[in-house]
Amino acid sequence: MARNGSQGDDYIAPLRRLLTAILVLVLLGIFVLWRIDNPRVERFRAQVTDHVVPSFDWAMTPITTAVSLGRDFQSYRQLVQQNRQLRRELQQMKAWKEAALQLEQENARLLDLNKVRLDPRLTHVTGVVMADSGSPFRQSVLLNVGARDGIRDGWATMDGIGLVGRVSGVGKNTSRVILLTDSSSRVPATVQPSGQPAIVRGDNTVAPQLAFVENPDDARPGDRVVSSGDGGVFPAGLLIGQVAKSPDGQLRVRLAADFERLEFLRVLRSPELERLTGPVSMVAPTDATAAGPGRGDGGAP
Repeated sequence: MARNGSQGDDYIAPLRRLLTAILVLVLLGIFVLWRIDNPRVERFRAQVTDHVVPSFDWAMTPITTAVSLGRDFQSYRQLVQQNRQLRRELQQMKAWKEAALQLEQENARLLDLNKVRLDPRLTHVTGVVMADSGSPFRQSVLLNVGARDGIRDGWATMDGIGLVGRVSGVGKNTSRVILLTDSSSRVPATVQPSGQPAIVRGDNTVAPQLAFVENPDDARPGDRVVSSGDGGVFPAGLLIGQVAKSPDGQLRVRLAADFERLEFLRVLRSPELERLTGPVSMVAPTDATAAGPGRGDGGAP
């Protein structure tokens, strides 16, 4: 057995050397042939190329496919990175959009505060809403203006469009505003265009009641409700809202002010009322008084 193995090795070694020599000679011949600058050899090379290269397309297909896959994978990675970047930019744009909307709303309220036309005798102080009561039984807000700004109890407050409430409690730097929706709020009002007097009575809901209307049939949904100025509670002509009917048929007021977004309030300085110094100025002079002493019903003509 050992002898047969040694004889096989004796045949393989010379055959390997022979094949190696043949391969070297073939490669050397191809190299020499490819380096010869002869027109005939050039034509021969062209013919060999035309016959050999197309037959190698099947062999180049996997390589071409692999290269294409590599390029597609690289493009996919770039697309993923771009997608992540676009998502980050989209989030930033959403944040900027939200900030822009808040600024737009704030700007609109400030513009409304500047465009409202009221009695020219009414001056105002604009304050920022610092906090609200946060209680279902008490509807009020706190402003950052107080006695140092000349604020007094009972003055009306507006959000630039409609009436919001009245000042009830003044500190040095802050003041409390009782809203129209508070259960203790009562505002004399007029329903337009019928001109009927009424009372806007708060009941801790977003739509206060419209009470004491003389003829409810003349008060139709959509009619304007403004302050009447009776009793000296509020100046006359301040917009409160519009008439609305609840599902149970009760008259209510859809407030013009946006109570869900109270950020700035205008406090109206009401003009000082004339004080009466005595009863004489209230009583008109009679004929006897105007006639002077000595003239009267029993006097001489």
